[in-house]
Amino acid sequence: MSTARDIMTPDVICVRSEESVVDAARKMVERDVGALPVLGPDGRVRGMLTDRDIVVRVVAEGRDPDACAVGELIRGELVTVGADDSLALVLELMADRRIRRVPVIDGSELVGIVAQADVARRLPDATVGDLVSYVSRAA
Repeated sequence: MSTARDIMTPDVICVRSEESVVDAARKMVERDVGALPVLGPDGRVRGMLTDRDIVVRVVAEGRDPDACAVGELIRGELVTVGADDSLALVLELMADRRIRRVPVIDGSELVGIVAQADVARRLPDATVGDLVSYVSRAA
């Protein structure tokens, strides 16, 4: 296993930026996931939506999740990796940026996602421990 493609989860369910937060939450429940890539009107990945985003930026703020579009919650720089990027690069990026999931693209097309769980299932314990330690460290 030497590239992102080797450990990524393919066939990722996505949410479109114009869909409601309720629609996104239902997709998360159906697939038992805590994050969804967000696609813009052009079909390209524009960000990631997490269950935490929904709680902190919708529920806690008293916003109506039926009236709130997913695109309203996307902010910050999107971090992606290429399908053929080395695992070393993927792990370094996840650790340096303190991110638990990273979309995998081939050209401009979303082809999968690498999550901490993918790393845990496929790589040695020491590597997994290092990644979790870096991602979870205090800022």
